[in-house]
Amino acid sequence: MTARGTRAISAGTGNVFADLELPDAPDLLVKARLVSLITSIIESRGLTQAEAAGVLGTTQPVVSNLRRGLLSGFSIDRLLRFLNALGHDVEIRVRVRSSRRAARTIVDSA
Repeated sequence: MTARGTRAISAGTGNVFADLELPDAPDLLVKARLVSLITSIIESRGLTQAEAAGVLGTTQPVVSNLRRGLLSGFSIDRLLRFLNALGHDVEIRVRVRSSRRAARTIVDSA
């Protein structure tokens, strides 16, 4: 807090996990974006958790964990396989970074 009782606001990095100084922040951001995409697809299809589990080849509790955003039980590879099971192609592009900023991993959906 400042002297007048207001809070100072600072700009975030674009990665809430890095802002919270969590280890593996870049991986956590990728996982969060993939989980968000997967849950959006499930919701747009109107699938129940049990139906989604059948499509993904997993169990209803696993889908429940996805919907609640519990990232620790999911590898990036597993999340990519879930996207494939939902009928989505996953493309991975590797390129030289275009500036002096740190290299990064981006999840983008079309």
